[in-house]
Amino acid sequence: MDGESLMHVGQPDSIADRAVGTSDLRYGPEIAVPRLVDLFARYGLKQTFFIPGWCVRNYPATIEEVLAGGHEIAHHGWIHGRLREMTAEQEAEDFAKGVEAIVAATGGKPRGFRAPSYAMSRRTMGFLQDHGMVYEASLMGDDQPYLIENDRGALVELPSHMPLDDWTQFVSFPDFGVRMQIKAAQDAYRVHEEEFDAMWEHGGLWVSIWHPFVSGRLPRAMQIERLIRHMLDKGGVWFARMDEIADHVNGLIARGEWSPRRHHYPLWEKAES
Repeated sequence: MDGESLMHVGQPDSIADRAVGTSDLRYGPEIAVPRLVDLFARYGLKQTFFIPGWCVRNYPATIEEVLAGGHEIAHHGWIHGRLREMTAEQEAEDFAKGVEAIVAATGGKPRGFRAPSYAMSRRTMGFLQDHGMVYEASLMGDDQPYLIENDRGALVELPSHMPLDDWTQFVSFPDFGVRMQIKAAQDAYRVHEEEFDAMWEHGGLWVSIWHPFVSGRLPRAMQIERLIRHMLDKGGVWFARMDEIADHVNGLIARGEWSPRRHHYPLWEKAES
């Protein structure tokens, strides 16, 4: 739930003159999130919302609705800045401000993180460890949970990939120069359904990335409900918050019941010559 944080970081000097784009982004916290929270409640689902700290602070009523639904609020930066374009000091401040906003709103520290725009830096894992996080959800290196590790320890990685990000399906946003071809909501449903069916067949982890201002619009929300019914009809599916999945993975490891793949982080220090 990015709200206008996208505009504040992308067009900070002209946001006052960008009423149309701002209204589109504001649709997310004001209209779409309550709609999605109600949808999940109808099926008894608990989900994870990645929310920049700026939005946590500026949309307290929306945050209360998310928490009342039993959902997790996870870290998504302070104001949706690209971490790899920051200095170490800027990234440290961005992380701390995002954590502080979530603590103030929820009474607890966030347990997981997804990098805004997937733009992790080589320093990001260290900041996750500094703030006691359990999982990370920006990478795309497996169909199953795996571990990312450094000399300080390991975190659970809960991967997804771009076909499950609604941005690639729908976003047409002139203020950012993004003009994806407009599609029917059912076209994205077909992508999500095929991705889910493959994961169901092979016992994988299916993680959607739905921006409320995009997928919370009425026809797309209707397709989300259609997809949920399809999943329920298939059976044998665990719908869970991402902190619950990470705890499950760590429990399996602690009991010696599963040994996931491991990636050292950062993956490379420099390109080979």
